[in-house]
Parts: sequence; C-alpha cells; structure tokens
Amino acid sequence: MSTSPLPRRTFLRGLGASLSLPYLDAMIPAGARAAEKALASGAPTRMAYIYLPNGAIMPKWTPSGEGEKWELSPTLSSLKNVKDQLQVITGLMHDKAEANGDGGGDHARATATFLTGVQARKTSGADIRLGVSVDQEAARVIGAETRLDSLQLGCDPGRKAGNCDSGYSCAYQFNFSWKTPTLPLAPEVDPRLVFEKLFGSTGSGEDAKSRGLRMRHESSLLDYVFEDAKSLQKTLGHTDRLKVDEYLAAVRELEQKIENAEKFRASLPAGENRPDGIPREYREHVRVMYELMALAFQTDTTRIATFLVAHDGSNRSFSEIGVPEGHHHLSHHRRDAEKMAKLEKIDRFYVEQFAAFLETMKATKEADGRSLLDSSMIVYGGGISDADRHDHDNLPVILAGGGNGQLRKGRHLKTGEPVPMANLYLSLLDRAGVKLDRLGDSTGRFDLI
Repeated sequence: MSTSPLPRRTFLRGLGASLSLPYLDAMIPAGARAAEKALASGAPTRMAYIYLPNGAIMPKWTPSGEGEKWELSPTLSSLKNVKDQLQVITGLMHDKAEANGDGGGDHARATATFLTGVQARKTSGADIRLGVSVDQEAARVIGAETRLDSLQLGCDPGRKAGNCDSGYSCAYQFNFSWKTPTLPLAPEVDPRLVFEKLFGSTGSGEDAKSRGLRMRHESSLLDYVFEDAKSLQKTLGHTDRLKVDEYLAAVRELEQKIENAEKFRASLPAGENRPDGIPREYREHVRVMYELMALAFQTDTTRIATFLVAHDGSNRSFSEIGVPEGHHHLSHHRRDAEKMAKLEKIDRFYVEQFAAFLETMKATKEADGRSLLDSSMIVYGGGISDADRHDHDNLPVILAGGGNGQLRKGRHLKTGEPVPMANLYLSLLDRAGVKLDRLGDSTGRFDLI
C-alpha cells in the first residue's frame, strides 16, 4: 500500500468517463492513530429532507413512552433495525401552513411551508412568493465544497404554473426546494438523469460522444473505467479493496435497475409514456431515488439533498399493498375505520422505504469506520398531521442520524408545547456550520436534539 495518501477527490477514469470514489483508508495518512484517523478522515456532515404527503394516522404513528424508554409504533415498526439512530419528535408545528386569513389550500401550503417556514403568497399566477428553504440556506454556505451544491429528487414531476389547490399556484405544491423566494428548484424524477448527473456526462466529466456510444451499445459506465479500477485495486489494502468492490457493485446494480426500467418503457406502444429510467412500480421508483441519494452522499458528490416522495394532495393509488383508492381521497376519512386502516397501510409503505434507505446508510462505512448514517442529519416528515382536519401541529417528524456526534439518538422527544419546525432547522444548520439568525417563522433554536 502506498505511503502517500490518495487525494480525497480521486476518480476512476477511462474513455471520457469518470467515476468518483467513496472515502477510503488510503486517503488517510499512514500511521495515524485512532483519534488522528477520525480527524484526518474528516467525514462531512450530510443533510437530507424527505417529505411524507397527506398526513398520517397519528395514533398509529406516535410511539409509546418518552425519552429513551420508548417503543416504536405500529406504523414505525419497520425502523426497528435503526431505532438506535432515531429521534421521533412530537410537538413540532408549521403555523404558516395554516390559512391565516387565506382560506383553503392546506395541501399547497403544507408542501410549500415545510422547508421554508414562510406563508406562501396566495396566487395562481406568475407572482409566486415564498422563502428560501433550509436546504438552500445550507447550500449557499457549504455547497461550494462539493461538485453539486445540492440535489433535488422527487417522484412527481415539478410544476411551476397553473392553479392546483384553492387558488394556489402549482409551484407551491409540486416543488420542495426554493433557492430564492421566487425561484423553486424542480425535483428530478427520472433516475437515469440523476444517475448521469452523479456519474455520467452531466456529472463526473464523461463527454457527450462517449456517453452516446455507451448508451447505444448498452455498455455500463463501469466498463469504461474498468482498467483504471483494476490498476487502483493493486495499490489498496484489503479493506479498501472490499470497499471499492462493494461500491462498484452498488453502482452497477443501480445502473441495471435503471436500464431495466428503460427497456420496459421503450417496449410500450407509441404515445404511452416516453422511454426513460422511471421504474414501472412506484415502490421501485422510490427505492431507486433513495439509493441515488445514498451514493451521492457516499461519494461526497453533494452533502445536501431533498426528496419530495410525493406532493401533498397526491391522489396516487397503492394497489400493490391492497389500497386501490386514491391517497388524498382516503385522507378525508371522517373517522371511517376502513379508510383509516387503508391510510395506515400507506403510512407504513412510506416508512418501509425510508427504513430501507436508513439501513443502507447504516451499512455504508466511512474511512474512519463510522457509518454514513452516523455523519448525517436526515429529517423525514410532513406538513400535515391529521389530514381529515388539515392539522398543522404535532407533525409526524423523524430526525435520523448522528450528525457527526452532534445529535442525541434513540429516543422519543416530546416538546411539551408547540415548537416551530423552523427552530429545529436552525439547530441543524448550526451543526452543519451554517450560522443563520432566523429562518421563516423561527422563534429561536431547538437544542433539545
């Protein structure tokens, strides 16, 4: 093994393509002691914000017990393998998602306010106005440290115009991240385009001609960097070789999932969906996007990501779990037991996909031996609690990860009295090295985390 550490920004290259590597032991100076290794590895703090649409059946969502003496609820049961990495927070609210004199439009306000803490200007025209979202406040300060300052993912295409909810522009409901008060960043929904942004021509430097050749011949990106990878492996220790093998296998597995989706789309009759990388099954679509986020963090391509799994007000059906009715339609349940039982199934479905993502993050090791989840701060939640009543307090919120040792874990935290969600965001920004006096309707820090 070479005595000179590999540069952090090491790429596998070949035929115009390049693929960034995760952190390796070989990137740490040889002979460093444990404490020095932790310092040398310098695992960055990652931040992710993931949206749960249409509220939740809160009695089935909320854990029993409090503090470190708590048990996962039925809805959250799939998180059992990462329970020690969670803080379930009860008592956060979004006052600016309330009408506050603006009438109907709770679903548009719920999505719009979740990361901004700002009351959306009620308009269906071009004069939209909201606020800068927490992820973009972070990107403004630390985004320059990575190739992509932030990553916006979704499963519903973004819309910037039209009337979508009681006089609110579709821009509020179908976009999650806001760069400025008037500029939403549309989520990317096609896994192929995200993959290419991270690893291909729009990402690590593959030129258009090489990408075109690769796509025409159905070649893997890994085929183009194979020789460089083989040469690198000869210089690495056993642990790093395993880590690189696992990483390349994960990239290839993800690439194959996207290729399979493209083949399915291409086989459809003309006019029935364009060929792209969106999987046929919604579950697979959600999981592939989570996998892309994990790889983006692992390679330090970005440290900030948002994922609009579905916009609030989504009326998607879930036949694969025995719920053929639309989600939004069911959410106005009027205490109907059958509808509530179906909504609980949907809530569990979304949590199961989140749990799989967290398990991937927990299994992915950094150069210092800690997991990718240990270095992350991941917010999962929604802007509505009881959807039938359109409540915007006691929101369903989970904070996952250790934030590089800056977060407490493994507990159910009750605030006691309502706390603005923006207070939590200010405290997370502090831990990421981003100092901000105020965000949206914040009233201070939420340092109980």
